[in-house]
Amino acid sequence: MSNPMFPATAMPDRGWWHALWPNPDRVIKALRIEPGMKVLDLGCGDGYFTAAIARQVGAGRVIGFDLDPVMLEQAQAACEGMLNCNLLLGDAMALSRLLDPSVDYMLIANTYHGVQDKTALAREVAKVLKQNGRFAIVNWHPLPREQTTVLGQPRGPKAAMRMSGEHTRTVIEPAGFKLEKQMEFPPYHYGAVFIRTI
Repeated sequence: MSNPMFPATAMPDRGWWHALWPNPDRVIKALRIEPGMKVLDLGCGDGYFTAAIARQVGAGRVIGFDLDPVMLEQAQAACEGMLNCNLLLGDAMALSRLLDPSVDYMLIANTYHGVQDKTALAREVAKVLKQNGRFAIVNWHPLPREQTTVLGQPRGPKAAMRMSGEHTRTVIEPAGFKLEKQMEFPPYHYGAVFIRTI
């Protein structure tokens, strides 16, 4: 199902999603999400990374946030039995009206390329992060789609929508962030972690 907030970011088929991300727990640890944190998984979809975050934060808390109630039902199933996992339905551009500024870490994976006003969303993210909170974006490298194959088929957004790490930095930093670290998630992704500075 396509998300009206994030055009061209429909939740992929679970088969190829699992082939592309066979170890979500490793991704969450690499992003330095730590035990005890309060984490928001923005655009959580079916909860694949939300459940991995819940496993990592332990006594902390994860909130899976999405605009699509059907996706949140799937996320609920993915997080079944995890008492540190909550789900919230809403518009990402209204985060600050739904949450207080108490989030340690926010993740948006595989959807930021589809945000229409990327800096405006980053400003909204900043409003709910604690001072020195972190905002991580996992994005497809700007490669031609025919080069990003999973299970023998081209996958991911159109090449024109993909963002380099430098492009991501230029739209996030004006919202009050500084790039802390960029890392590789082979074969086709990178992670950019920003720290809130204002």
